[in-house]
Amino acid sequence: MFTHIMIGSNDLEQARQFYDATFKALGGDVGEMDERGRLIYLHKGGRLMITTPIDGNPATHANGGTIGIAADSPAHVLAWHEAGTAHGGTSIETPPNERPNGAFVAYLRDPDGNKLSVRSQATR
Repeated sequence: MFTHIMIGSNDLEQARQFYDATFKALGGDVGEMDERGRLIYLHKGGRLMITTPIDGNPATHANGGTIGIAADSPAHVLAWHEAGTAHGGTSIETPPNERPNGAFVAYLRDPDGNKLSVRSQATR
């Protein structure tokens, strides 16, 4: 259904440090800057793009919005959470944990306040 997710940033270098670290923790690659100045991350068939707003106004996060990212294992979820908090992210909601439905999840806000979640199936 979706071709990509685009989020805004007020500091692309800070966003690059955060997202490079968190995508590497998931086993992915660092982002690439395209000819229009957008950071692009490819992971498991999805595309996350980060840009400064084209209207010239400051970037703001979505109230009530969450971007969900797939991980291969609970170890990847924990590595993502650790990399994110070490690179300007803020841990939110509960610490990384297993949910009653068997999903292992973690939540962060990126340096611009965007809410992210990473989940995998827990190993039992």
